[in-house]
Amino acid sequence: MTAVAWSVVGLLAAAIFGSFFYLGNRIDAASTAQSSRIDRLDASLSSRIDGLNDSLSSRIDGLNHSLSSRIDSLEARLDAGLDTLTTRLDTHLDHHTPQRRAR
Repeated sequence: MTAVAWSVVGLLAAAIFGSFFYLGNRIDAASTAQSSRIDRLDASLSSRIDGLNDSLSSRIDGLNHSLSSRIDSLEARLDAGLDTLTTRLDTHLDHHTPQRRAR
């Protein structure tokens, strides 16, 4: 009877260890599959982010160039307007002040 009990214990232990080994292999295979899937998604996402970064950088550079040219144009117009006003003010003051006429 003892031999039968030990046989049953041995069979149960073998079944349990076999199940653990089988499950360990399954978990390892699943984690490898998940790892490769995550790597593919990472590569895909990285390329999409890089593409968006390039697109956004070019758009920002274009806006910067456009804004710079508009600022330069506005600056030139302001300088011309200030030069005209300065000339008109000098002419007006020369006309009304005797000290300025003597210069």
